[in-house]
Amino acid sequence: MEIREVLARHGFFFKKQYGQNFLSDPNLLSAIAEDAGVGKDSCVLEIGAGAGALTRVLAERARRVVSFEIDRALQPVLAEMLAGLENAEVIFADFEKYDLAALEEELGDYIVVANLPYYITTPVVMRFVEESKNCRGLTVMVQEEVADRFSAKEGTPDYGAVTAAIALRGRAETVRKVSRNLFTPRPNVDSAVVRIRFGEGAVSVGDAAMYRAVVRAAFASRRKTLENNLMAAFRLSRERARELLALTGIPEGVRGETLSPAMFAKLSDVLSENI
Repeated sequence: MEIREVLARHGFFFKKQYGQNFLSDPNLLSAIAEDAGVGKDSCVLEIGAGAGALTRVLAERARRVVSFEIDRALQPVLAEMLAGLENAEVIFADFEKYDLAALEEELGDYIVVANLPYYITTPVVMRFVEESKNCRGLTVMVQEEVADRFSAKEGTPDYGAVTAAIALRGRAETVRKVSRNLFTPRPNVDSAVVRIRFGEGAVSVGDAAMYRAVVRAAFASRRKTLENNLMAAFRLSRERARELLALTGIPEGVRGETLSPAMFAKLSDVLSENI
């Protein structure tokens, strides 16, 4: 089914505010479903159905697909693209404002597979990282530079608070690069597919909230040392901050971007026990 023809038939116009860049290449769509491990028992949550090309591929493989779409003008397009697929449901709503807990109660265990609009990529991914209970992982198309941040290693320029936050739930890896030429309309940047498997390689901490607070503090000002950032965030004296770092085995003068997620976990446990 040719997406351009379906869109034209329904008089659809792209809207920049929704970051609409649709995929249509059948080989790529199938590859994304394969990357995500979608099978006959899978329940899939998709954010941003767009014209429904990926939704259709997912529904042809999965037990159930629930997709969110913010643009109601796509309703007739999606009705045509998903005709005959009784296991596909589209919710026309803003996912960022939707009750995730209620949705999860209804879905049970699920995976997220999506071509995410660039403007909501990080907030949506972080929502699953920080709030989800039943999500088993995400396989999402994102801007290439965002993919680099999600899977960066400590000590590199791309490593940051988002990287360390994801590590609390699992491991992120870039599984394929995608040319901008495969989208309609063509964006100004290339993309990549990132897979985040929850539970696999996740760091272990005693207090997840403290871990997140420590990570936020460490990257609050990248030019400042970890010691100074901890002093500001937790209202510590310099002497006390140095004592806590010493207990963790972290030398003076280091910056947050040099700490691995495992070291952030150790530091957060030390802070939980001592402040």
